[in-house]
Amino acid sequence: MGATVVGAAESTAGKGYATAVASAVLLSFTGILIKYIGDTYSLPPMVLAFSRNSIVCAVLLCALLVKGVAVVEPLRRNWRFFVCYGGMLAVFNSMWTTTVILNGAAVGTVLVYCSAAYTVVLGRIFFAEPLDGSKLLAVVMCVAGCVLVADALNAETWRLNALGAGAGIASGLLYAGYSIMGRRAGTRGLQPWVTLLYTFGFAVVFLSLFNLIVGSLRPELGLAATSLAEMAPERLQWGGWFALFVLAAGPTLLGFGLYNVSLCYLPSSIANIILTMEPALTAIVAYWWLGETMTPAQWGGAVLILLGVVVLRLGGMRKRRSAQKWSEAQQRGEAEQVSES
Repeated sequence: MGATVVGAAESTAGKGYATAVASAVLLSFTGILIKYIGDTYSLPPMVLAFSRNSIVCAVLLCALLVKGVAVVEPLRRNWRFFVCYGGMLAVFNSMWTTTVILNGAAVGTVLVYCSAAYTVVLGRIFFAEPLDGSKLLAVVMCVAGCVLVADALNAETWRLNALGAGAGIASGLLYAGYSIMGRRAGTRGLQPWVTLLYTFGFAVVFLSLFNLIVGSLRPELGLAATSLAEMAPERLQWGGWFALFVLAAGPTLLGFGLYNVSLCYLPSSIANIILTMEPALTAIVAYWWLGETMTPAQWGGAVLILLGVVVLRLGGMRKRRSAQKWSEAQQRGEAEQVSES
């Protein structure tokens, strides 16, 4: 019996790891596509985020309706949760954009992937997730790897100001909160793709408001639209629309969707640590696809992140094997007591 339970746990964990890694691979193309669209078509970041999320909602709604998935009842029963979840995603997108604009992609990447450490702490507080040596080591290795991949050891990359520093720290905390709420959606029994639909749907509403507020108060930043009409990216040609659709339906929809699925199998702390593979994979894809150079330190950081995920996986397997041996020993002891009696 014990071996069966442990075997089932190992199978579940394996599915979770595979799903989370697939999510990281897909999400690694996000930055590359955003950079291409932004540079080629000069689309303001918050307009791009609004358009991307809108396409995600349209594609996902059509897919769920075709498959006959119930989408009305979950909204009626959980609308407050979805509003909070969507609002958190919208604020996270805004904070991440702000810190990247003010401090550069390198610093923004390091600050947002500090969420791995935040998620471990929050997962412990809210879900009593175990905190062992292998998990702590994996956090240290992955965050250190992100620092190296982002070239954050270069003093010139750290031009932090008060607003940029605050936005960067907030983006990491919000990303951790996104993971925690995804785990909460799993414990509520919500279908991951329905959760994704309403999370991005309410994020679209919030992003439209953020566009109008930021565009009206600080138009000189060029981050947002100043009117509803400007949120329709008329400057995009068919190639731009195709790239935007690929960004929305590929890395965004499938990437975030698979991450939500992984949270049904894994603790949020483990899933978030695995997702730190994203910047390393992005750097590797950019190296092969765009011809961007990588220093030896950046290659070392990529390897360190991958090793951190391996440490996390091996630590989980060792823990489950120990639980199996303990269960088998307990069963043998109970059997011996029965035979003696």
